[in-house]
Amino acid sequence: MKAPEFLELISVIKQLDHHQRTLLSTTLTQLSDESKASELIETAFDTKGSCPYCMHKENYRHGIAHGLQRYRCKACKKTFNALTGTPLAHLRHKGKWLDYLDAVTQSLTVRQAASDLNVHRNTTFRWRHRFLSWIKQDRPAVLHGITEADETYLLESHKGTRQLNRKPRKRGGKASKRGISNEQVCILIARDRSKQTVDFVTGNGAITKAILTDKLKPILDADTLLVSDGNPTYNAFCHAENISHEAVNISQGQRVIKGAYHVQNVNAYHSRLKSWLLHFHGVATKYLPNYLGWCRMMDEYQNLTPEMLLNSALGDFQHLTVT
Repeated sequence: MKAPEFLELISVIKQLDHHQRTLLSTTLTQLSDESKASELIETAFDTKGSCPYCMHKENYRHGIAHGLQRYRCKACKKTFNALTGTPLAHLRHKGKWLDYLDAVTQSLTVRQAASDLNVHRNTTFRWRHRFLSWIKQDRPAVLHGITEADETYLLESHKGTRQLNRKPRKRGGKASKRGISNEQVCILIARDRSKQTVDFVTGNGAITKAILTDKLKPILDADTLLVSDGNPTYNAFCHAENISHEAVNISQGQRVIKGAYHVQNVNAYHSRLKSWLLHFHGVATKYLPNYLGWCRMMDEYQNLTPEMLLNSALGDFQHLTVT
């Protein structure tokens, strides 16, 4: 805008009434937030800078659209922006993203976040799972030293599904069978003494040796000593894979063996996870990995900020620091 036009705008602003000034102030704040979000998005892209279609590193600027710089790849000639190929592509209202991620740090429900941001609940639901899609990938590649592993179970939930192959339950309900059955979903969690945590949704029913081999073996360091409860599946897995193992027979009243080995850390994590999930009044099983990643990040990082979460949602985990 040229100087004379800007001065004319200033003179018009002076004529606004209270309601109009309030609306203008809100609009300017949102524009400021959108600029801040766009800057974080562009910075995250600069660390990679490759074409999302062919991964070629060389590109050039090709205009601006929706507040973001567009690029054209020198190799495949396709155009893209910093969000292309990410779960956040085509999402609107970038000016409210940081406010929404602040709601994520507070573990607000879909409806609470929608009310605070003045958007529809479908929008905050969509944002929740788009943002968590890559946030859940921030996990340690390997666990070291003494590592506790144990599984916990949640009743399978088809919350939000319009067509069910069973009689619907009200507010969660109860399993029709006692004990562990295919009505329950198994969550395997492993946690070492440095509080690094990995989690897996392994499917319906009890844990098996094949599941442990597939999920647990790749993330255990060579010097790991695995501590579990008395479930013989863990003993069979460790024996087959030549992994050091200690079992705590909780059913016989054991809590700690040899003065150092227990599963109290992982069991405490189970308790925190289930208590936290209650806040959402039921979680659909198909979205459970997203919630596990959310809980893991909340547990691992102190003083989590919206900016840290946005970087993580874009796949840039280097900006996350443990305090």
